[in-house]
Amino acid sequence: MQKREQYKRMLRFLLSVFFLAAETGMFYYVWMSRYSGLMEKPFQRKGNWLMAAFYVLFLVLFAHMYSGWKIGALKAFHLIYSQGLSLLFANAMMYVVITLLTKKFQVFWPLLLMFLAQCVFACAWGMWSTGCYLRAYPPRRVLMVYGDRPNTGLAGKFHSRADRFVICETIHISEGMERIAEKISRYEGVVIGDIPTPFRNKILKYCYEKSVRTYTSPKISDILIRSAESQHLFDTPILLSRNVGLTFEQKIVKRMIDILFSGIALLPALPIMGAVALCIRAEDGGSVLYRQKRLTQGGKEFFVYKFRSMREDAEKDGIARLAGERDERITKTGRVIRALRLDELPQLFNILKGDMSIVGPRPERPELAEKYEDRIPEFMYRLKVKAGLTGYAQVYGKYNTTAYDKLRLDLMYIQNYSLKQDFEIMFRTVQILFMKESTEGVGEGQIAATGEEGRVKNSLASYKEKTG
Repeated sequence: MQKREQYKRMLRFLLSVFFLAAETGMFYYVWMSRYSGLMEKPFQRKGNWLMAAFYVLFLVLFAHMYSGWKIGALKAFHLIYSQGLSLLFANAMMYVVITLLTKKFQVFWPLLLMFLAQCVFACAWGMWSTGCYLRAYPPRRVLMVYGDRPNTGLAGKFHSRADRFVICETIHISEGMERIAEKISRYEGVVIGDIPTPFRNKILKYCYEKSVRTYTSPKISDILIRSAESQHLFDTPILLSRNVGLTFEQKIVKRMIDILFSGIALLPALPIMGAVALCIRAEDGGSVLYRQKRLTQGGKEFFVYKFRSMREDAEKDGIARLAGERDERITKTGRVIRALRLDELPQLFNILKGDMSIVGPRPERPELAEKYEDRIPEFMYRLKVKAGLTGYAQVYGKYNTTAYDKLRLDLMYIQNYSLKQDFEIMFRTVQILFMKESTEGVGEGQIAATGEEGRVKNSLASYKEKTG
């Protein structure tokens, strides 16, 4: 298997080039036959080639943003979905270019028909390329090393990708490093669960020595160190962690973008908000909006505004709880607007006001945050930046992702903040709107998504050992 690893990138590259060539060929045909002659002075050969180059550039950029080149890493459906979104945005950008070149709006049905043909090809290509990849690289046989903490959550996630991983055996750290090393030699990878840091370091060093790949679930301290800056002040390596969240300059630029984008977004959003409001009022005659106290940067409390998606007496018992998978409190209109995230639209006014940002950690309710902090004291680290309408954890996690996993995702965003990352998250938010798993509710009887501990009846007692 290891001997063939070096060809994995080459296979992905060739399959991607084939896709690019086919999709660009379709665009080039439509451009030459439908749009090129509409210019006052049509391009010569090199000009037409430049248009094809622009198309390739847009398609590569959007496909990279939506992970459309991760053949084998994504399931076939998600690969096709990612490429479909990439084609949609690339074609939209090229229509803007065509409009500028011809100096007026042109009919778009040729591009629409082309897009439909491209989607059909993308479906065939996605299934075929995934099949080719899996035949060349069958699921990796791995060993899972676990400790005293429950590992069912991590194991379940690996089992859900049986096309990529097969956990052939598990072993407890109590069997000793010698026994674990013997087991490691039989497999192609090691999944390192939640085990004490000293033992984890031994396994990592051993696997590095033997060139065996590892899959390690990071601790909070790992994420903080990962973003550290290398310093060469002495003849000993030093890692600098500033630990201040965003810099002053980053805060200024981020606020300017928040005002600009939320103001622009309100223009098309207002008619949609009006329609949603009518549907909510027509269903049960209740209030359209509801406000709820949430936390933002520095633990400051503010009122977030959302469209009401539940019955007005949803929490008449006074207990704060997340929505369940088959929650009877959710109204018919509520199910639709929650699935499409339309219930979040009033938060554009929160962004303009300055309580929130477009991108940032999800604003939690104070009572839920208090429960999380009882088990995870580090949960307050998320408050280094303003809460966001969308964010890293929302894009890469799910509604029912555990609190600890959400914390780690949010810290990865905070510690590695960049303007480029903000724009990527905005675009990827479009991708998750129609993905069912991103809006799944928490399990039955679970008040808050506190994680594995919530599903195994709070069996995680001492959290300090967990974070090493």
